[in-house]
Amino acid sequence: MASNNVPVEISVIQDEPVPVHQNQPELERKVGGWAPAFLLLANQALATFAFFGVGVNMVLFLTRVIGQTNADAANSVSKWTGTVYLCSLLGAFLSDSYWGRYLTCAIFQVILVLGLGLLSLSSWQFLVKPAGCGDGVKECMPTSLKGSMMFYTSIYMVALGYGGHQPTLATLGADQFDESDPKHKEKGSKGAFFAYFYAALNIGSLFSNSILVYYEDIGFWTMGFCVSMASAIIALLSFFCGSFHYRYVKASGNPLPRVAQVFVAACRKRGVRIVDEKQLYEVEGSESAIKGSRKILHSEEFKYLDKAAVVLQSDLSGPQDQWRLCTVTQVEEAKCVIRMLPIWLCTIIYSVIFTQMASLFVEQGAVMNSYIGNFHLPAASMSIFDILSVLVCTLIYRKVLVPLAGKLSGNPKGLTELQRMGIGLIIGLLSMIAAGVTEVERLKQSIPEKHSSSMSIFWQVPQYVLVGASEVFMYVGQLEFFNSQAPDGIKSFGSSLCMASISLGNYVSSLLVHMVMSITARGDDVGWIPEDLNDGHMDRFYFLIAILTIFDFVLYVYCAKKYKCISVEEDANGPKKGEA
Repeated sequence: MASNNVPVEISVIQDEPVPVHQNQPELERKVGGWAPAFLLLANQALATFAFFGVGVNMVLFLTRVIGQTNADAANSVSKWTGTVYLCSLLGAFLSDSYWGRYLTCAIFQVILVLGLGLLSLSSWQFLVKPAGCGDGVKECMPTSLKGSMMFYTSIYMVALGYGGHQPTLATLGADQFDESDPKHKEKGSKGAFFAYFYAALNIGSLFSNSILVYYEDIGFWTMGFCVSMASAIIALLSFFCGSFHYRYVKASGNPLPRVAQVFVAACRKRGVRIVDEKQLYEVEGSESAIKGSRKILHSEEFKYLDKAAVVLQSDLSGPQDQWRLCTVTQVEEAKCVIRMLPIWLCTIIYSVIFTQMASLFVEQGAVMNSYIGNFHLPAASMSIFDILSVLVCTLIYRKVLVPLAGKLSGNPKGLTELQRMGIGLIIGLLSMIAAGVTEVERLKQSIPEKHSSSMSIFWQVPQYVLVGASEVFMYVGQLEFFNSQAPDGIKSFGSSLCMASISLGNYVSSLLVHMVMSITARGDDVGWIPEDLNDGHMDRFYFLIAILTIFDFVLYVYCAKKYKCISVEEDANGPKKGEA
């Protein structure tokens, strides 16, 4: 193995701010593990309660208070939700590069609190006028320019705060379990954490979807936003309570130059032949040249990039130029990003399915019979069935399917992450078929003069339950997959890919709605998703997504079969190869 006398800055995982010494095992036990992880799960539930207190009824707030049409409101929600998860990339970048997980989580949670405070103020002072309007009966006054500016500023602050906080919190939680500790490794603590993390997310949204959504639906919008703000404040305080017990991982520096250096160096050495792959450049010792990152073993894919690690005579004279010579670990880091991208792209269509719950499912439910006796059930409350499905399916998966599949396959995880994501895609496809069939039947029972239908809203339960079941396989699988396959230096980026998939799914959904309406709303035709859904054909839109999902699944299976897992050098005992 080639080596240079190049000073390499080494940074290892540190447990801060509690110092741990060999003669102080009691202090070591207080840093990391399940105790701080449970505190982070509580933070996740509270922050999600705050976020969904705004997001779950956003489409109705836009139509009833702001005055948008159904199609415009659906597009606005898709763009806003997309922005939420797109901000996860920003949070992940700052976490991995400069701030570290802890500081990134703290800053973005403060932004979330400020955004919710501004939203509560704008709703109270400018938007919900007269008081109690926006309940589906009493109309609100047209919004002022000042009120609209405050509203959009506040909701995008909420998007920035929650989006930037999410992937970093997930990664900080995973950091609490040391992979070199056999206790955590054998019990699959990280996998369990990601399952509980997604369950905590759904527990938080359960209360917002069942309690806050009811009061918002009958016109108490400002009260709902204030309760969300209070929850976000409690979440922030609970996060700070664990400051002295978290296990910290140092930021590894900006990964963008590292990846760019690989491509530039490989391009500069494009005429070089690789004679012996064992002679590719790597630093000596157990640590890689990337701060806090383990070494990654050489892989056979994308061999052109290996040229960046070929040592030439010119590389041995003078100071090391990282734009000409990269380590094997640096090259493999770039390869890992390239390998993950096709899998990530295949998950975007599933996110199109997921985003329908916050838009078209709500609009569909709003024109169905939602009365239980004299009690009116808000259409957005139907997402409770999605949440309950997630919680039940998570329990069934962890307690039943994992042990059973582990015995049959010999894999202690039960199913690999890629297998679970494929199953999630299939279940998501079935949810779109169920939604389309429900809409066909709803149209048969429509009441034109009332712009509604006599069909009970509870016929939506199957589509919500199927989406919830698919989430357990798809999104929990994604969190585990991208976190395990991302190199140490970009772990938060790996977690953010799941959120970024949801983001692009929302934008693709918005684009699909726009394209469908542009094509179908011509002449006297009102289109598939008109203002009065009884005149449209929303069922065709659901079936269109189902068809796209079939093509996406075929492509996903191809990419999953081609995927090669990352192999990292654990210690002197030998390499560790990931399994996906």
